Amino acid sequence: MRHLNKGRKLNRTSSHRKAMFSNLAVSLFKHGQIETTTAKAKDLRCIAENLIQLGKRGDLHARRQAYRIIRERDVLSKLFNEIAPNYLSRNGGYTRIFKNGYRKGDAAPLSIIELVA
Repeated sequence: MRHLNKGRKLNRTSSHRKAMFSNLAVSLFKHGQIETTTAKAKDLRCIAENLIQLGKRGDLHARRQAYRIIRERDVLSKLFNEIAPNYLSRNGGYTRIFKNGYRKGDAAPLSIIELVA
């Protein structure tokens, strides 16, 4: 039984999963929305919302914690200076997921994950 084990394995090693979600989070904050599989989008939502919470705190420790995941300084500064201040009056629900059909090659369900305006 998988008690207290949240998230999906996605048929990847833990280091590959960590790097993949780091790259997905960077792309999400850089472009505002991305298209990916539904399972990845649902797991990315948790990571992205935690990063926005860190951005709302805005102190040095929060910036260092976010840098562990977002390794691009320009995206990190965009998160703390532009994205997070937009959500100061919001208590959660910073992302939205839309179902977007199926991929042509392997029929994987696709979704668009975007930041809520």
